[in-house]
Parts: sequence; structure tokens; C-alpha cells
Amino acid sequence: MRARVRSIVADSASTKKGGGLVGRIAGIVLVLVALAILLALGTWQMERLAWKEGLLASIAERRAAPPVDLAAIEALAKAGDDVDYRTVRVTGTYLNNKERHFFATFGGRTGYYVYTPLELSDGRIVLVNRGFVTFEAKEPEMRKQGQLTGEQTVTGLSRAKLLEKPSWAVPDNDIAKNIFYWKDLDVMASSAGLDPAKVEPFFIDADATAHDGGMPIGGVTQFDLPNSHLQYAMTWYGLAAALVVISGIFIFRRKT
Repeated sequence: MRARVRSIVADSASTKKGGGLVGRIAGIVLVLVALAILLALGTWQMERLAWKEGLLASIAERRAAPPVDLAAIEALAKAGDDVDYRTVRVTGTYLNNKERHFFATFGGRTGYYVYTPLELSDGRIVLVNRGFVTFEAKEPEMRKQGQLTGEQTVTGLSRAKLLEKPSWAVPDNDIAKNIFYWKDLDVMASSAGLDPAKVEPFFIDADATAHDGGMPIGGVTQFDLPNSHLQYAMTWYGLAAALVVISGIFIFRRKT
């Protein structure tokens, strides 16, 4: 009988020892997996940082370059290259009766960016973001002096068209009221009655050159691209380091 009891106790101790070993191995595996994930996330953010810094440097270089003609931007767009933030100069006549209004804030005020079709001598059309008008000055009759007539030369930055709504949180465009919440170039053009075959597949943001009418106020292009990738990377790497320290302390205490 005593031999039987000793056998049961021995088997139980052996089982607990085996179970404890399995648990420790599982714990180590989980720690290693978590560590790999944290390090991968940190490395990904560092790669994003390098990409963002390259993008910002490219934008700064494009902004500082002398203006090119519209044909150069057209060639880039046709080739599928990035046309964003390239300095361009174009001459044409504004179709003031077909302007579109994009809801925006500028200088702490609420209002609209005015997108006006500029018709070139050969009939092609490019939508120009002429700049900001206050909420009260949405309708053209409230800013008649700013309705420039005759041939105009516009210098600004080319901007790529958006292929879809930036986010589900952005409201749908209100075509009936001529209020756009995202820059749908195709709908802007069609709602203004423009021939889509003649409309360029990009916008131009006019620079801050002043005119007698005062409004729209040009030079509204935003360049504040968020760049928090370094902070994110340090957070992930910091969590990885904390995991290593905590795991080391736990192992040391188990041994002692």
C-alpha cells in the first residue's frame, strides 16, 4: 500500500514538473512573439519616417523650382507621375459663372475656396483654386471686383485629383447648393457644365498674388503634413525594451 502511495506521489510530482516546463516554454514563446511584433512596428515607423522626410524634401524642392508651363504638368500626369506641388504658370480666361465652392477654414475664419475654370486659348480648361472667401462672400455678387475678366496669367501649384473620398467621416458633396466637402474634380467639372474631354486631370492652387478685388485670397495651399513617425517608433522600441526588462526581472526572481 505504501509503495502504491509513493508511486502516485512520484507520478504527480513528475506531471507538475512537466506541466511547469511546458508553461515556461509557452511563456518564453509568447514573449519572443510580442518582442518581434514590437520591433517590427518600430522598424516600420522608421521606414515611414524616411519616406515622409523624403516627401517633404521633394515638396520643398518643387516649390522652390521656377514655374513650368502647363504642357510639362500634362506630360507628368499622362505618364502617371506625381504632379503635386509643382510650380506652374498658365494663361487663360476665367469662366466666373461656373465657379465651384469648397468648404474650408483659413486664418481662423470659416468660408470657401473658390475653384474657377480657366479656359485656355485652345479651349482646354483647368480648375484653379483662386483662394479663400468668407462665408458671407460665397456668392459672386458679394465680391464683384474679384471676378477677374479678360486674359489672366496664373502662377501656382499643381495639385493631383482625388480618386475617392478621403474618409467616411467627410460629408458627401452638396451639388445642389454648390458646396464641396472633398475635391471631386470630375463632379466639380460636370456640375459646372464643362466638357470633361477638355478639362485637365489636375487642379492649380493660385499663389498669393494680390488683385484689386481683394477676394478670393490666394496662396491657401497647406503644407503642414503630419510627421510623428519618430515618436511612434520610439514608443514601440520603448515598449520592446520594457518587455525585455520585465521578462528579465521575472526570470531572475524565479531562479532566486
